[in-house]
Parts: sequence; C-alpha cells; structure tokens
Amino acid sequence: MDARIRLLNFQHIPNAIRLKDDAGWNQTSLDWQRFLSANPGGCFAAEIDSRLIGTSATIIYGGKLAWIGMVIVDSAFRGQGIGTALLKRAIDHLDSRKIRCMKLDATPQGRPLYERFGFVAEYGLERWMLERPKVEILAAKSHPDKLEAVMQMDRNVFGADRGELLKSLADCAPEFTLIAKDDAGIAGYAFGRPGSRADQLGPWVARNEDVGAILLDEFLRRSSREIIFVDCPDANKWAVPVVRERGFKLSRPLTRMYRGGNTSVGKPELVGGSLGPEFG
Repeated sequence: MDARIRLLNFQHIPNAIRLKDDAGWNQTSLDWQRFLSANPGGCFAAEIDSRLIGTSATIIYGGKLAWIGMVIVDSAFRGQGIGTALLKRAIDHLDSRKIRCMKLDATPQGRPLYERFGFVAEYGLERWMLERPKVEILAAKSHPDKLEAVMQMDRNVFGADRGELLKSLADCAPEFTLIAKDDAGIAGYAFGRPGSRADQLGPWVARNEDVGAILLDEFLRRSSREIIFVDCPDANKWAVPVVRERGFKLSRPLTRMYRGGNTSVGKPELVGGSLGPEFG
C-alpha cells in the first residue's frame, strides 16, 4: 500500500509524538510547533489510511541555510522507501525556495540515505549523556534582558541567523539561558530545553575551556533532571574533556552533513554543544 505525502500540521503532533516515543527520541510537542511555526510549508507527513507513519521537517535560517530534521518512520513501515520519499519532499521544497545550503545531523544508520541525495560530511559530533540522582533546584530563575549581543555572536559561530529560534528557547526555558561576559564582551553563552527523556544543553558556546566549564556547571546546577544530553562537535577540543570530567558517558556518534555550497561554515571550534540534531 502506497503512502501519501502531505503537509504536516498541528493536528498531526500527537501522532508524531507517538512515532518519536517509539524511536526513543527526546523531542517534545513544542519542538514540532517550532518547525511548523517557522516553516509551515516545509513540514511533511506520510500517511496510510489517514494514519501518520512518518515525518520530515525543515527550518530556514536567515534565508540562506536550511536545516532538515524530524525524519522518522514508524518501525512497522521501514524499508519501504517512505523515509526516502519524505526526505526527497523536504529537499524539493528547499530547492523550490532556492536555498543554497541544506544541513542535517545524521546517525550512522541514516547517513547512507543522505549520501544518496548528495549530502557530504562536514564534521562529526558525539552525544554525551549524564545520568545522576535527581536533585532539587532552589535557585531562582534568571533571564537576561537583552539577547542581541548573543544573537550577533551566534550568527558568526553558527554561520546563519537563527535568532528567532534562540528567542523561543529563552522564552520557554529562561533558567537555561546563560551569558558569560568578560572585559572584551560576550565570552560565551548557553541555552537549553527540556526534552521528553532529558534536558538538552545547546547551543553551548565559549571562547575557551574555562568559560565553557563555568557555563556547563551552571546549567547542571539549574537542571533537576536525572539525564542530560549534549552533542559535542569534534572540531571543538575542550568540550569532551570537560563533560567527561563531570561524569558524562558517550552515547552515540552523529555526522553533520551538508548539501550544496557550504556557505555557512561558522566556527564549530567554539561550539561545546550543538542545539541538537533537530535544529543544528
């Protein structure tokens, strides 16, 4: 039976959550809402008899870089070309928008599919996971009044403007929005978001290891979750030693891949932790 590919909408979210729960992913309904709010014409659903069996989603940063995420297929329907069709629909949409560069974070299992569509490796990442006893957080939440300096630095570090997404993170989890300053200005910053399984740290950016460690320790102090995820690029030399020292264990590898001219290289050597495979 052939699957029908159509636009994903907000009514699909509960069933999309079922798919990601079956796969053991960490996303929440708010993450799906972020994709649909940012690019409603670029999120897709695969259905059979009105049953959601797969998704793909895209978000465009600054009009020049697109991210592809949420490519997932119901385990009962894998191996039938549905993931391929969903990925092709996402790429066709971005091509129609004349987006010159597309990126994604691939698992080892997904990488061969992306390579068939012309994606090539940019650099590797490693997901590190901390498991610890649950703690009670007594400190009051804080939220920086102004994020513009952070947004300016992030455009340089990430390689494209994703300010609206970062503002969404800050609004929804102000307790995880951290800024480190020194005499020269912004020395680093961190954001985070609660997932269904764990709190995700990222983006986590610092000009040096000392600032990175301070931001990580403050994030860990503010999180009450028993599990923390962070995805560390291998271009960064200080992040893995810092997280390992705090008890994080290696969970899985990922590969950042791109298709088209890579005009948004950014500065991954400053990135201790990415925003996550959903958003980059």
